[in-house]
Formats: sequence, structure tokens, C-alpha cells
Amino acid sequence: MTQKRIVLPPSGIVKAPGLPPRVSKVCQLAIELTLPERTLRDWLEAGVAHQRAERARIRGYGPDFSNWQVGQRTPKKEKQLAPGQAGCFRCRPSVEMLEASSHPIKRKLIMPKGTCHQCGCMLNRAGRISDHQASPVSVSASLKNLLTEALNAS
Repeated sequence: MTQKRIVLPPSGIVKAPGLPPRVSKVCQLAIELTLPERTLRDWLEAGVAHQRAERARIRGYGPDFSNWQVGQRTPKKEKQLAPGQAGCFRCRPSVEMLEASSHPIKRKLIMPKGTCHQCGCMLNRAGRISDHQASPVSVSASLKNLLTEALNAS
């Protein structure tokens, strides 16, 4: 039997920690958590902390539900690219940019551009200038320089 993917709806995540320790039916608990009953039954089969009581009743405790939900979440994958790297859509890996240049977009946003050294396609990567790197005045000044260069070129 294949493992089913457990869906954690926001309403269940918010309301689960406040559940008091009491005996109730699955349908009553589902209504209290504003979840479909099938979702709650899937959680019980997947191993959420509970105790079986008499006649189709269960005893669940909010913090145990909450701890189980935290354990079910997949951790975020934070992959930071180095300053001279970008992700190539054609050959897929993150690669070093050749002929890299940085163009300001607005305020603290910049657009580093370059070419992939493996396949030669254009690489774009959005970025942000940190506070200690440049002030908004220098960014607006560089935008002004770009605009004057574009007007002079035409």
C-alpha cells in the first residue's frame, strides 16, 4: 500500500493547538476543526496522537495534534546562489555567469544578466541590494545614468 500525502489545511493548523483533552466522535472533532471528516480519519490512520475510547470515540489533545502537524511538514529548501551564479533553464544546474553585468530595476532591486558557460543561453537573476551595499540615492543615480545613456544612444 502506498503512503498517502497528508494535506494540512490552514484551519486545522490554527485550531488544533486549542483542542481541550476530551472524548468526542470523529465527526464532532472534524466540525470543531472545520475539516472534512475524511481528512481527520486519514490523519488518525497516519499516526496523529490520540487514544481510542468506547464506541467510535477518540480522545485527542490539541498540543499533540499540533506537534504531529509540525512533524508532517516538509522543511523548506533554501538554496542560496553565490553572487556570480544563476540558474540556467536550458541545462538546469546553477552555473557561473559569463560576461555578467548588473542593471538596476527600481529602488533596491537589481537584475544581474550574463550568459551560461555550458550552453551559451542568456541568464537573468533578480536580486536585491542590501542596505550597507548601496543607498537608494546611488540606485536612483545609476538609474538616471542608464536613462541618459539610452537617450544619448538614440
